[in-house]
Parts: sequence; structure tokens; C-alpha cells
Amino acid sequence: MKRGGGVLMHIASLPGPFGIGVFGEEAISFAKQLSAQGMRYWQVLPFSFPGMCDSPYQSFSAFAGNWLFIDPRRLMKRGLVNAGEVVNSEYNINKWRIDYNFLRQNREDLLRKAYGRADEDLKSKVREFLKESSWADEVALYLTAKSVCGQCAWWDWKDEAIRDYDKKAVAALRDNDEYMYHAFVQYLFCDEWAQIKHEINKLGISIIGDMPIYVSGDSADVWAHREQFKMGDLKKHVFSKVAGVPPDYFCEDGQLWGNPIYDWPKHKKDGYSWWMRRIEENYKLYDIVRIDHFRAFSSYWEVEDGAKTARKGEWVKGPGLEFFETMDKKGIDKERLIAEDLGEKTPDLEEFMTLSGLPGMRVMQFAFNPSDDSSYLPHNYVANCVAYTGTHDNNTLLGWLWEANEHERKECLKYCGFEGSNWGDGGTHSASCRAIIRTLWMSHADCAIIPVQDMLGYGSDTRMNTPGTVSGNWIVRFSKEDLDSIDNEWYRDLNRLYRR
Repeated sequence: MKRGGGVLMHIASLPGPFGIGVFGEEAISFAKQLSAQGMRYWQVLPFSFPGMCDSPYQSFSAFAGNWLFIDPRRLMKRGLVNAGEVVNSEYNINKWRIDYNFLRQNREDLLRKAYGRADEDLKSKVREFLKESSWADEVALYLTAKSVCGQCAWWDWKDEAIRDYDKKAVAALRDNDEYMYHAFVQYLFCDEWAQIKHEINKLGISIIGDMPIYVSGDSADVWAHREQFKMGDLKKHVFSKVAGVPPDYFCEDGQLWGNPIYDWPKHKKDGYSWWMRRIEENYKLYDIVRIDHFRAFSSYWEVEDGAKTARKGEWVKGPGLEFFETMDKKGIDKERLIAEDLGEKTPDLEEFMTLSGLPGMRVMQFAFNPSDDSSYLPHNYVANCVAYTGTHDNNTLLGWLWEANEHERKECLKYCGFEGSNWGDGGTHSASCRAIIRTLWMSHADCAIIPVQDMLGYGSDTRMNTPGTVSGNWIVRFSKEDLDSIDNEWYRDLNRLYRR
């Protein structure tokens, strides 16, 4: 990666009138602001449709886009909706929080009206899109099956032929108008984002995307490709093993994610074709892709399906370097990947990271145990890494300062050259936050990223996600006034001074 600075902000968190950030003028405006700050990178969270607990990491598809990001104004420009319908899509109750219940119903109503007005020329483009994107066919089939069989999990469908993916029964779903509607929605998502991304890239900003390592059990991916997962008995334990992580910094019981585990030997047999396709599709969306929970390629934690916590499990070897050698053989550029290698550092993981050659991650909030020369301390960063004040799973910087124990806070402030008693002051000119951000920017790390919350100097109430909790996450937004308050010139000087 080129040496540079960047900002972490989910598309959903952008300002705007529609209750959630969209692929519209606000996205281009934010990219212009990043450019004015001398930034190179805009990191986003997964573009997948939010699933359980509104998480973008628990979606019904590893490929499908979040149709809540489709801009109603752009639908109007296409002649698919009218001005009154755009106004009815606005949400003005709370511009700092996302109301997913409102959005799911409101946006679906709008998109169905748009589909009803699509002409033959647009529908032919959708059909061509389906030919070029096999994942879109699978997604449209899965969502159509949901409308036919019920909104329960696919393994509970009463129609056994569709449940068991009988080819004839599944093919018949393409005659249902629901199939074309869902394909139309995914076409709009991809087409709108391609246009917006083109404008963002012209400003010199590269998009860093985020690819969850696992997929949801109730998903198009598992329904259509169950032979590539560790399956159990559909009537008792659908999956024999499920994913999680052992007890760690975030959660003393570990994190029981519950996602199905890949049957890696079967993936190997066909040259990891599903995974290769997934990476190639992500490269269409993003310039650089961060693989979440990358360590699972080296070894992963699996737990018996039905376990109450992730405490009891075992480490199992993943596909290893062979996976990335396969990428090389297929001509897929692994230089566009970032490895999220946070968590327990083990000798096998460190060796795997070194041999893979991919940049890992460093997080300052993990650094300041006074008795430890942590690899998360900026003076220990290698150039080939991406360094953060915190990620979407961390508290905000100001929130962390307030909640850290006194020894860690003092060590951090001293390390970063902060003097004075006003370390708890927030806001865009927070002296303590600026001292920490400056220290990160001084490091050897090729790429330095800060969440927009830390640019704003905001507290814990703007935290994006608290691992191990099931409510109150993924709903934070920011107003235009918030973003306008950021001192662009300070960041521009910071990027110039430290050659980012």
C-alpha cells in the first residue's frame, strides 16, 4: 500500500435525509472532504445487507449489496419514482441514529414501485447482469424461495424439493416475478455504486472494503453450496460445528458467532472456486479488501453447534498458504488484501502472516500496558501494516480514555507527549485525541486509519459496535454539521508533515 492516511466511516453513517447513508451526493461530498484533508483512503464496513442484530457481518449473502444504500433521488432521475415518493422516503425523527424497522419497510415499498415502472430496456440490462453475475442469480433464487416457502430459515422450509435445492424445483423459481424483482434491486445497487465509486476514485481516494470471513447459516451461500460447509442433521443440529473465538480482550466467554464452518478439503478439491469468485466480486466493489478474522486461514476456533458460549472449542488448521498460492495461479492480485490479524498472537499465526506477505493490523488502544513492550505500540510498527486508533469494534478514542484504567491512560498520554489536565475534553479540537492521532501518523505504518468518531472527538455514545452484545450496535450516524466541524486543514498539515 502507498503510505497514506485514511478514515473509517460506514456508508450507513453518512448524513442525509433518508434515515441512513446512501450512494448519493453525501458520499461524494465526504470523499471531497477526505481529499481536502490530504487523505488517500476511505475504509468502509461490509456492503452486505444487515442481518441478525442489524449486523453487516451477519447477512443473507456474502455477495449481495445492501439495498438500503440505493439513493431514492437517483431512482427519480431514472424516472422510476416521483418527487413525492422521494419525500416520503425521508426520515427526520433522529439524524444520529438508524431506524432499521422503518427503513426495511419504507425502502422495499419504494423499490417495488420502481420495479413496476422499469421499462424493457432496463429489464434487459438486469437480464444481462444476471448472466454476468452467477451470485445474483443465487441471491434472487434464495429470496424468491423465501417468498414462496416462508421467511423462516431455509432448513425449516416445508417444500422439501426447494429446501434440498432440487435443480428442477429451483429452476422453476425463475418464472416467479419475485425473481426478477430481486435481480433488479441488486442491479441497481451495483450500478449506483459503480458510478459513485468512479467519482470517489477521481478525487484520489481509494476505497478499503471489508469482507467477513464467515457467512450466515441462513443464507443463499449455504443453501446453494451446503456441500462446502460442515453440515449436521437438518432436524437437530443443522451444522456440526460453528464459528467463534475463545475468551479475549473483548469478551471473557469468548464470542460465539454461530456461523457454519467451511469444509476446507472440499473447497480445495475444486480449486477454492467459490472463494476465488468471492474475492473477485469484492475487487469490483473495493480497491483494497480487508479480510475480517484473517487468522482463520491459518487456524480457526470451532465449537459444537448448540454450545452456550465459545469457551469450549478447539483450534483447527485452515487452508494455509495454499489458498493464496491458488490466487496467484489464477492471476488474482493478493496485493490488494489486508489481513485482520487481531486477537491472540500465536507462533503459527505470526509465521503465517510473515509468509503470506500481507499487511496486518495494529490498534493503539491495545498498546498501553506499562509493563509490556507491545507490538501495538507505534514504535514497534513495521511499514507493512495498517494502523488504527481503534476499529469498529473498539470504543471511541475519547471513550477509551475515560474508561481505561489509570495506569494505561497515563502511559498513553505520556507516550503521546500530552501534558495538562484536560485529557477528558472532547470535540474536534480535543488536545488528547490530537496527540494520540499525531503519534499514530508519525509511525512507520504505511497506512494509518482513524474512525470518524475520533476525528470528531466523540465519546462512547457514538461507538459503532460492542462485541458480545446484541442490541444498540451498527446504528450510529453523523450529521452534515458534525462533518463540517472537522478541521480539514489540521489533517492536511498532518498528512503533509508525515508524508502521508
